[in-house]
Amino acid sequence: MMPTPNAAHLALQVEVAELRQQLSETQDQCVELAVDAGELHAQIQALQDELARVRADRDAWRAAARAAAKAVA
Repeated sequence: MMPTPNAAHLALQVEVAELRQQLSETQDQCVELAVDAGELHAQIQALQDELARVRADRDAWRAAARAAAKAVA
């Protein structure tokens, strides 16, 4: 049995409302993901900067150790 035109129209309206709700929730999730991604990017950048400093310190210590070893030899 086919639904009446009013019932079919009402069913479509309900489906559209549900889809709009899903879209809204998905958009909210996208915003949250973008915020999280921005925070992670900042953390990665800070870690890369720290790593560069640590490597520079290591290289300076190595150079100083080599210079001290040559001075002793």
